[in-house]
Amino acid sequence: MLTSTQIAQFERDGFLILRERVAQSLCAQLRAVVLEQLDTAAPPLEYEADLGYTGAPVSRDAIGGGTVRRLRGAYYRDGLLQQWAADADLIATLSQLLTPPVVLNLAHHNCVMTKHPDFGTATGWHRDIRYWKFSDDNLITVWLALGTENADNGGLQVIPASHRWQIAPEQKDALDFLRSDLPQNQSLIAQGVALSLTAGDVLFFHSSLYHAAGKNLSGVRKLSVAFVYHGTDTTPLPASPSAAAGEIIFD
Repeated sequence: MLTSTQIAQFERDGFLILRERVAQSLCAQLRAVVLEQLDTAAPPLEYEADLGYTGAPVSRDAIGGGTVRRLRGAYYRDGLLQQWAADADLIATLSQLLTPPVVLNLAHHNCVMTKHPDFGTATGWHRDIRYWKFSDDNLITVWLALGTENADNGGLQVIPASHRWQIAPEQKDALDFLRSDLPQNQSLIAQGVALSLTAGDVLFFHSSLYHAAGKNLSGVRKLSVAFVYHGTDTTPLPASPSAAAGEIIFD
């Protein structure tokens, strides 16, 4: 269970890291499952070429076009992934940060994030809630590192306390990324910090927290499991993409 200090830290900063939260044995098992599914290209998948980010292959037929960015639908991919998403201790921890019962949304994240060293692209500063449709923004992403994550291999960067910022529309580009060319944004981006995680570390971050990730310069694929949760007082808007894949309630 979280201490009052940890809860206050999450509320203040918009993120919290629990070190060595998951056993190395389970991380190794999850990694083996993920690598097998990547090697067999088990659908559903998202490819770097699908996103059109700077540096991505221009199509799936181009060099590097088969580079996978995400294994989608993680909850139903394998029993071990489902076991982690429904972990009783994890749900109990989330119950301290959300209004229980805790709900797992299957439309967003619900994936294994990969970062390929050759064709994995950088991601600009953004909030996940920018394309989610809920009654409010009180959702939490739970990010499990299956290996080392840092600035060298495209690990996450966050801007502490940015989940409370009011950002004007003109400060964002067409994809709702923070515009780095604006002086007013440059001072905000300068507050970003690179996170350092190791296998078994779990990161909790608010859906309105600004975060980004660079390219993987390490030569080794980076793998992370990401699920998103909310409380009973937060609901996906009817007929929206956020409601399309269903949810799982943990009573």
